[in-house]
Amino acid sequence: MKHILLILSIALGAIAQTTPVKKAPPAQGTTAQQDKAMEATIRTKLEKSKIGKDGFKVHVQGGVATWEGSTDVVQHKGAATRMAKTAGAKAVVNNIKVSDAAKQKAGENLETGRRRAQVKRSDPRQEK
Repeated sequence: MKHILLILSIALGAIAQTTPVKKAPPAQGTTAQQDKAMEATIRTKLEKSKIGKDGFKVHVQGGVATWEGSTDVVQHKGAATRMAKTAGAKAVVNNIKVSDAAKQKAGENLETGRRRAQVKRSDPRQEK
């Protein structure tokens, strides 16, 4: 019985070490009032944005915006970070999870290449 408990505790310790945990960077010197205003700005931008339908949660403390949630669109994760930065966040902790299906779709899109024709600067433009 002791051997089983020892093996189990070792296995759980190994799992805990391999799971990455994003820690918030140190506070960036903002007041609680500034944090609330920044969070309100982010929430307003989120309501007007396409990524608002994903139901992300955001919290600002010490000038650091922390995002939580999940999405089926790879680009929404980056959009959330940019949104927080433009609202005045000094740093962003983005814990948004991207679905495996979205990652696979993005990988397939990379394999097929760009869908639009690229025009070189030296090529003449077409007249309408």
